[in-house]
Amino acid sequence: MSVTAAQGFVAAGIAAGLKESGALDMALVQNLGPLRSAAAVFTSNRCTANPIIWSRQAIVDGSIEAIVLNSGGANCYTGAFGFQTTHQTAEQVGARLGVSSGDVLVCSTGLIGTGDQSFRDRLLAGVDIAAPALTADGGPNAARAIMTTDSHPKQAAVTSPSGWVIGGMAKGAGMLAPGLATMLVVITTDADVSSAQLDTALRSATRVTFDRLDSDGCMSTNDQVTIMASGASGVVPDSAEFEAAVTSICADLAQQLQGDAEGASHDITIETIRAATEDEAVDVGRAVSRSNLFKAAVFGNDPNWGRVLAAVGTTEAQFDPFDIDVTINGVRVCSSGQPDQPSESIDLTPRAVHVLIDLKVGASTATILTNDLTHDYVHENSAYAT
Repeated sequence: MSVTAAQGFVAAGIAAGLKESGALDMALVQNLGPLRSAAAVFTSNRCTANPIIWSRQAIVDGSIEAIVLNSGGANCYTGAFGFQTTHQTAEQVGARLGVSSGDVLVCSTGLIGTGDQSFRDRLLAGVDIAAPALTADGGPNAARAIMTTDSHPKQAAVTSPSGWVIGGMAKGAGMLAPGLATMLVVITTDADVSSAQLDTALRSATRVTFDRLDSDGCMSTNDQVTIMASGASGVVPDSAEFEAAVTSICADLAQQLQGDAEGASHDITIETIRAATEDEAVDVGRAVSRSNLFKAAVFGNDPNWGRVLAAVGTTEAQFDPFDIDVTINGVRVCSSGQPDQPSESIDLTPRAVHVLIDLKVGASTATILTNDLTHDYVHENSAYAT
């Protein structure tokens, strides 16, 4: 159930002193091979952190031997000094592990604008502590070390009947929006797959999982999802089975991120059906997920379905405004643009909320994951920097 579940990987999670609390704040994962295949997807935010700039270049050849991740500082908008810090961190990892710095990915998460000499010194010293601590049992500590506002670590694993394994870890609890959210994800597999196969599987998976997690409509500068293959199982997987497994572990981790979203008291699944196209189904679901009016209503256990229709109407999707059905937690409250069953029959006290929107114009469907808008979310994000 961790990033070291697959053969050929070791990991460590240590305290480098980046967090004032003294908690674990640096993770290191190494691929021992024999393969070093890798692929990654990054935030679509045009304002990106130094580690993203570095990692985009390092992954170009599809070969990665290690990935180092820190919480306690985003190293974003820290100028040339910040990029030099990223470069030096990769060099430090390379030196300690005997690999090229160009085969080391770097990830950071935390407050934007943080990254002074003290930050750099602690990062580099942390690498010296993490490298000798690498172990096949280090996955759980690594998952804990990348947490920021997360309340618990996120881990998952999938075992194929053919004998290969996929493991992974993720962090993220806020700014969960398309473009990967404020998440760092590392997925590992001992299957014998090329970097091109990893890239295809990862992009297919993130399109329908992480990119459809839209907690608060905000997009981070540091998002990165990486997959690495060691080939240590010696098994060449069926491509369809492998892609399905990558999608499965991404879906598992995405749901864990949704369940730990900052301050949330409800996990909301918005399913749009019978849309003209998949993209239009996504647009409709995302519009509802970004309606603060609707999210606030769910927080108050108020099944105000009119706010769903109001959000749907802001999209350019094809539909008849007077022929839409809305069902909330199994109760159809709106049929063909008119009230149906009484809203009072809906129970919104459970954490899980399911919204079904039937556009009645096509055969496409899509699901968006989001959360309610709570007092706790506002409080946490009003004081994040202080």
